[in-house]
Amino acid sequence: MHKADRPDNEGRVVSAPPIECLLYGTASCMSCRTAPTPLNGSQRTTNMKASRLTTVLENLLDQPWAAFIWGAPGIGKSSIVRQIAERRRMPLIDIRASLLDPTDLRGIPMIQDGTAVWCPPSFLPKKSDKPGILFLDEINAAPPLVQAALYQLILDRRVGEYELPEGWRIIAAGNRREDKAVTFRLSSALANRFIHLNLEVDPDDWHAWATNRGIIPEVTAFLKYRPQLLQAASEDEQAFATPRSWEMVSDVVAKFGSPAKARDVIPGIVGTGPAVESLPFAQKEEVAVLRKEIDAIIADPAGATIPTELDRLWVLVSFLVAGAQNDGILKIVPTLLPRLPVEFSIVLLRDLIRCRPQIVQEKGVSDFLKTNKVMLF
Repeated sequence: MHKADRPDNEGRVVSAPPIECLLYGTASCMSCRTAPTPLNGSQRTTNMKASRLTTVLENLLDQPWAAFIWGAPGIGKSSIVRQIAERRRMPLIDIRASLLDPTDLRGIPMIQDGTAVWCPPSFLPKKSDKPGILFLDEINAAPPLVQAALYQLILDRRVGEYELPEGWRIIAAGNRREDKAVTFRLSSALANRFIHLNLEVDPDDWHAWATNRGIIPEVTAFLKYRPQLLQAASEDEQAFATPRSWEMVSDVVAKFGSPAKARDVIPGIVGTGPAVESLPFAQKEEVAVLRKEIDAIIADPAGATIPTELDRLWVLVSFLVAGAQNDGILKIVPTLLPRLPVEFSIVLLRDLIRCRPQIVQEKGVSDFLKTNKVMLF
């Protein structure tokens, strides 16, 4: 029972939320904060990996209804929306709903011919703008009064006298309450204005993205070896592992020059546990030796020794993929494919095809594709 709930004359419970709930939302009330709620992004709809979510959003842009992306922090919700806008060459207006006041969307009044006319805020799309995406991020981190101000914009595509220009589409995103993010209960009236989509982390999807993004091979190799650490919550640390934090590790290690030089920084990015596992993986002497072995393999793909340990094989494949823009790598692949364990040959070829599709025209590669097509695709 809520703190302010009370029985009526017949013993039935009558809900009477405390004033802090009404003014600031349930996140400010200890009773509501611990009470279950169906509108918090819990897994009530089908989960989607990033590639599927991207396809769905691309299709939804061709119809008028707004979409809401639910997901944990740092898994790429905002990045997916930005990438879609860039691919379609559509302008993107990113509004953090949590930073708005209820009156911000309406604008300010001015006197025109003796009548008050509302001037809409500059951050909303103008009629002269080409069609684009209005992205309402962190929408369920906004207090209830701000959420209420968004009702009309999301459903009717207008706020007061302002009207969203033709061709503009609305996408919103937010974290789930179980992720321990700052959230307010999403009102049923606002929730019913969205198509709800749940994003989940998929290691294969992330690896495909990381290959094209240029994530350093030490990170991609480790997460191929330990994919469960791509996303790992931490109960008692500020830092924890997410796709975003591993991208940060890649950038930091690249700046420092090696994992060893950033060993005291990495725990502050992904947490102590993942850092303890990843640092030895990237630093041990065998990996340093393997870098020299990779050069030997590139020089003599038919005769050089191929490693047999799983972690060393992951490092080898990751370094080859990282050098995919080098034509010398493409030339040795047909010779290497039959020498590697078949599962590593498939991973190598799948990642190289994403980076350099023309590799399928190589004679040895086409033969490998005919034999392993079912496993590859």
